[in-house]
Amino acid sequence: MFDFHKLRIWQEGQELTLSVYRITRNFPKEELFGLTSQMRRSAASVPHNIAEGCGRQSSPDLLRFLAIAMGSASELASQLLLAQGLEYLPSATAEQLLADVERLRRMLTAYYQKVKANLPDNRAV
Repeated sequence: MFDFHKLRIWQEGQELTLSVYRITRNFPKEELFGLTSQMRRSAASVPHNIAEGCGRQSSPDLLRFLAIAMGSASELASQLLLAQGLEYLPSATAEQLLADVERLRRMLTAYYQKVKANLPDNRAV
């Protein structure tokens, strides 16, 4: 449909993903195939699903991928709380990342609503 990397939500999702990759470098090696991998996948899923939705030929497809991105953001928030509870992340770092995730979720919700409002019969997918 259009160029995804011009979207602020994609840019923010990409930055969040880079942050998650950076902070998980310091996680215990025994978490490499556990929490580290899960956090990286859920973080990357946000901008990847935005990009895929933008590459589809319909607004209902875009909405579906935006909904998946929102779910991935929620999954990442849960994983950040786990990492904080396991003391893999300092509280200040976890709180900042959680705030970033919440801001991104609000942006995704607003964009979802905007796309949905422009559907011919204003229906959800």
